[in-house]
Amino acid sequence: MNKSTTFDINISTAVDEQQYEVLTNGSYSPVKISGLKMNWVHLRLRISLMRIIIGIYSNPLHWVLAFKYLVQLRKKFLGDFMLKKMVKVDGKYYMGLYTPGWNDDIYKKFIISELNNFKKVERSLLRFNHVYVAVTKKCPLQCDHCYAWDILNKKEQLSPDDLKYIVEKLQQMGTAQIHLTGGEPLIKPELLFQLLESSNDTTNFWINTSGYKLTHERAKDLKHAGLTGLFISLDHFDEATHNNFRKYKDAYYWATNGAKNAVANGLVVALSLCVLEDFISEENLLTYMKLAKELGVSFVQFLEPKEVGHYDGKQVSLSDEKIKILESFFLKMNFSNDYLDFPIINYHGYYQRRQGCYAGGNRSMYVDTDGNLNACPFCHTSSGNILDPNFENQLEAMTKQGCPTY
Repeated sequence: MNKSTTFDINISTAVDEQQYEVLTNGSYSPVKISGLKMNWVHLRLRISLMRIIIGIYSNPLHWVLAFKYLVQLRKKFLGDFMLKKMVKVDGKYYMGLYTPGWNDDIYKKFIISELNNFKKVERSLLRFNHVYVAVTKKCPLQCDHCYAWDILNKKEQLSPDDLKYIVEKLQQMGTAQIHLTGGEPLIKPELLFQLLESSNDTTNFWINTSGYKLTHERAKDLKHAGLTGLFISLDHFDEATHNNFRKYKDAYYWATNGAKNAVANGLVVALSLCVLEDFISEENLLTYMKLAKELGVSFVQFLEPKEVGHYDGKQVSLSDEKIKILESFFLKMNFSNDYLDFPIINYHGYYQRRQGCYAGGNRSMYVDTDGNLNACPFCHTSSGNILDPNFENQLEAMTKQGCPTY
């Protein structure tokens, strides 16, 4: 579905948009955009937004207000600062993990759908920004923080045809991103290929994984089948600590090498870090980010531990002191000139504490391994089933209730 391309790794100067550089081993590296080139790309992005706005609203006052609305929306999710950096992968520019890459049709539809929240738009819209779809209960790991712990390695309830139907239904409703999760989705590569190849190009597909057996060839095949990117869980920069946390002796090997293999094949890659109380320090966070930079990934996602799954009934919430350290580090890494060549951090907790949560059927939801509707992977509040004929009413009820946490 997707066409491979090469990537420029020169981030020190503004270079021609069509100039790319291939690494010496024949693989590719994402471009980190900052400085003069960032200003140029940002200007073009703003112009494209104005074109969309002018195309759907006739009142010049609405043009100005709609543009301001989009700027404020970006700041709500990514931080109330001037945008300092983006990444370019496979010809698309990314400022965050849950915003489609600029400037394809999915991105344009995403923008129009967000503008509909500002002032009604008479266009085809997205129902969801992103939906997590759990495709298997199976996993060779036994992670300390697993949110699917209670159903792990039990009998599968959904057939491949069920999952194809779910993907098709979500695409018909309008979904910018579908995140295939589990369990460990890479334990069933043939199922992933079936889902990717039977889908259409109105959705970006991601895989949320531990990196399990993500070889160079498998990453190449997934890219060819239409995959946009992967979230690869890596919970420590120390190999032994990560392996112990995951209860799997090769967990660190596959997380780090899987990330390299995905990057080398032009996939957008994010490391996903569950930031525990005893891990959070300036030194540990910086060491982790240095490793992420070395691996060549574009993003790092910070996830705060939740009392769900294996952590159910345990006191794992972060203290105010550690949240303060984490938020300060997030802002410094994304908006300081000293870290322009580091991956971009995505941190849900930062905006959720300030703006509330946009899951719970609003812009996102989680479909578990039985097809049940949940607010998100960490809020297991089953509100119906996507295979149920009454699904639409069940979804509406969940959306009205919203996120049970924020």
